[in-house]
Amino acid sequence: MRLATVIAIVSVVLGIAGATEWWESGNYYQIYPRSFRDSDGDGIGDLNGVTEKLQYLKDIGFTATWLSPIFKSPMVDFGYDIANFYQIHPEYGTMDDFDRLITRAKEVGIRIILDFVPNHSSDQNEWFIKSVDSDPDYKDFYIWHDGKINETTGEREPPSNWNSEFRYSAWEWNEVRQQYYLHQFATAQPDLNYRNPAVVAEMKNVITFWLEKGVSGFRIDAVPYLFEVDLDQNNEYPDEPLSNDASCPDPDDHCYTQHIYTQDQPETFDMIYQWRELVDEYHTENGGDPRLLMTEAYTSFDNIMKFYGDGTRNGSQIPFNFDFLSNINNASTASDYVEHIEKWMNAMPAGVYANWVLGNHDNKRVASRFGVQRIDLINILLQTLPGHAVTYNGEELGMTDVFISWEDTVDPQACNSDPDQYYSRSRDPERTPYQWDASSMAGFTSGDQTWLPVADDYKTNNALQQLRAPQSHLQIFKTLVRVRQEPSFRTGELKIQAVGDDIIIYSRQKEGSDLYVIVLNLGDSNQTIDLTQYFSLGAQAEIITSSLQSQYINGDIVQTAEFNANSNVGTVLVGIN
Repeated sequence: MRLATVIAIVSVVLGIAGATEWWESGNYYQIYPRSFRDSDGDGIGDLNGVTEKLQYLKDIGFTATWLSPIFKSPMVDFGYDIANFYQIHPEYGTMDDFDRLITRAKEVGIRIILDFVPNHSSDQNEWFIKSVDSDPDYKDFYIWHDGKINETTGEREPPSNWNSEFRYSAWEWNEVRQQYYLHQFATAQPDLNYRNPAVVAEMKNVITFWLEKGVSGFRIDAVPYLFEVDLDQNNEYPDEPLSNDASCPDPDDHCYTQHIYTQDQPETFDMIYQWRELVDEYHTENGGDPRLLMTEAYTSFDNIMKFYGDGTRNGSQIPFNFDFLSNINNASTASDYVEHIEKWMNAMPAGVYANWVLGNHDNKRVASRFGVQRIDLINILLQTLPGHAVTYNGEELGMTDVFISWEDTVDPQACNSDPDQYYSRSRDPERTPYQWDASSMAGFTSGDQTWLPVADDYKTNNALQQLRAPQSHLQIFKTLVRVRQEPSFRTGELKIQAVGDDIIIYSRQKEGSDLYVIVLNLGDSNQTIDLTQYFSLGAQAEIITSSLQSQYINGDIVQTAEFNANSNVGTVLVGIN
């Protein structure tokens, strides 16, 4: 059946002549260390486990891996509450283990990027302990306030109605100091005060320390929260307006208010530009490869674009593109996908790269969000669009969320809820141990228990099984990573369009190089397409790779005028001259 509805082709040309640095058009892999590989049998992943598996990442074809936090922590928020920014968390290993990781990564050819968590520390950090005691050097390291006196009750209450991401007030009373401190996440994660130059200097010291240790860059966590509005003339913080969102009626929820005073303050962008200047200066002074900054910001589209730079100063090379995470779901049409792709490509400043993030440790897994039948289609999309691809560990296998009972839940975001609501808030399901093989505990550990339960399907869905299979999610992924190195994918033009509600078709071609065509069928029925209507293809094309359930296999020759787009299948073809 030939489809009639066609959206006009939008041709986008990358503003970069060719990728020359290691990070350009990179393929990045996020490792959640606690769940990646346990080397000592305690049921918790560690640095030696990561070192052991670096060759695996290289064999797939990744450029670099960024590690979720590995610093010393009480683990209230599993490493995002840092007690010492200069030390390794003992459960993960020692500084010697880290040094061996860096050495092995250089041997293998994988760059190591660290998760930098600058917005807050742990309440067990020495800085906070000294701040509580009003140490002159640390008194204003955090955000403190006396609070307000309720005119009716006469009792002291928080300075404002600001709510934490993890529910309830973002202000916590401290008996020792007799003041409230701000925490935009858990109560054990007090916010640092970036209006204090000493804090800015200390965090730059942290960056420099790890650059000296040999890391290739940083993924900067929770960027929009760095600054809050300053105190007003009455030494008070203003209440945030109510969101009036009918889906968020609980005053304790973060979504109950609009966060106009606690997120996305103008100073935030300047801070990112300062950190970019720091890593660039380090590169100039010390040589080696350029260092990379990635920024994590769930914020407006315009704000994300500002993280690239302001036309005068550079920001992060990779401001994470969460458009697919935030705005695309199972009900999205082909036009929805195309719209979001075009929006990013057309809005980018000149001379930068796009990036695509389809999963991470804070969101349900791709296979659970879109369906296992679409995992290859989504990975094909990720790997064939221009720019950077970011993959969360396990997505290359099609790992799915694991049901975690209320009793087994450890994520503070869920634990602050209740048995009826916790699961929708929990990030535990996507953080379960990596499935290496069919042995006990999925080959994740030699021990008899794991910090979160292993998936029930690990015996049939694991890395070893997929590596041995002639066709698997992982084999398809490896093929995609290899073909992505071709000139047409690295710097070629993108022409993309939607055909009806279900079909996305696009081409990638660099002048003088092969023409590649990608067909994605989001629908539940097969559709026949005449590809020659849309691209300058000859009568035949070769299948480079296609989804696991496709009727085609790699190397098949197909008639381009009668291409069968199988349901929920993605296909990469190359024209035959």
